[in-house]
Amino acid sequence: MLSSETLFVDAVQDLVRDEIKKHIRQKIDADPALRKELTDAVRMLMDAKIHEAIAVLKLAKGGAKLGLSMVPPDLRKEMGQELVTMFEREVNQMLEQN
Repeated sequence: MLSSETLFVDAVQDLVRDEIKKHIRQKIDADPALRKELTDAVRMLMDAKIHEAIAVLKLAKGGAKLGLSMVPPDLRKEMGQELVTMFEREVNQMLEQN
């Protein structure tokens, strides 16, 4: 259980954060050019994160191909099926979470 001092400090920190957020929002609302600049920057950051995720997926795909090429031919099909099953399970879990 939290002590009363901890609760008080947390409450004061929340109030300070709220005031800072309010001040930032006022500054952004007062300057449409700044709002657009920040919006564009956030959009660029989101696009970069998506591109990063795509690159990671491509690396995983290449790594899987490399790994399969190293597996003896008589086991490749079984290994490929296991990989597909594993990725399918992971993707389904991610989709269920969202």
